[in-house]
Amino acid sequence: MRAAAWKDYELIDTSGGERLERWGNIVLIRPDPQIIWNTPRKNPLWREAHARYQRSHTGGGSWQEYRKVPSMWKIRYGELTFQLKTMGFKHTGIFPEQAVNWEFAMQKIGAAGRPVKVLNLFGYTGAATLACAKAGAQVCHVDASKGMVAWAKENAAASGLADRPVRWLVDDCMKFVQREQRRGNHYEGIIMDPPSYGRGPGGEVWKLEEQLYSLVEMCVPILSENPLFFILNSYTTGLSPAVMEYLLGVLLQKRFGGKVSSGEIGLPVTETGLVLPCGSTAIWES
Repeated sequence: MRAAAWKDYELIDTSGGERLERWGNIVLIRPDPQIIWNTPRKNPLWREAHARYQRSHTGGGSWQEYRKVPSMWKIRYGELTFQLKTMGFKHTGIFPEQAVNWEFAMQKIGAAGRPVKVLNLFGYTGAATLACAKAGAQVCHVDASKGMVAWAKENAAASGLADRPVRWLVDDCMKFVQREQRRGNHYEGIIMDPPSYGRGPGGEVWKLEEQLYSLVEMCVPILSENPLFFILNSYTTGLSPAVMEYLLGVLLQKRFGGKVSSGEIGLPVTETGLVLPCGSTAIWES
């Protein structure tokens, strides 16, 4: 599955552990450990990029600016607008390969012909939330980071969606799902993009491979009697798409029927015409 409908984002080239990317009119070079090939860097933008993220030998890294990079700038995907900035840990605030999942969710919501409530867990800066809201869904957006939820609200305003029915919540995702069970709330769609590793507010260690099953299992009771979809994303290399598909098959297909599918999601590389894998997605749909 490849996100090929972008105009404001372009993966120009890949070589020597790095990506050359265009975000609107800003060109960045970022590290990517999957890029194990050393191909000729013929594109002149390798030498004309605005900034490069350089990893430190002691962990982390920093941005080296060669040309002025705005503190924040905007790009568009269809009718959605996202505000970007160069963040620590090499990110910009959006994962462009996820556009394939935004399109899938929008299509399912648009075709439902009934009110749809969607829960977006680990919602980050809100791209999937905005896509669902744009398609007409009522959305609950949950992320443990206050700063990310604030950024997501800014993206909603930039996209002209500030008045849509979205609940913006700063909360621990597992604890929120448990409370939704007790409250008897239900959703037609759930989107889940959990981190590979992290710590909860009380210092609890989160490790995706060990806790993903219990988290998805916890979500089953808060799906409605006639749900539409469940989207599960992972950037953990040890968790294959087939494993995630099996997990959704065991927990969701047995109960609701429908079908499960999975695959790598990726971005087309302009210089080669090939697709760079960027993560895995498994989907259950009615």
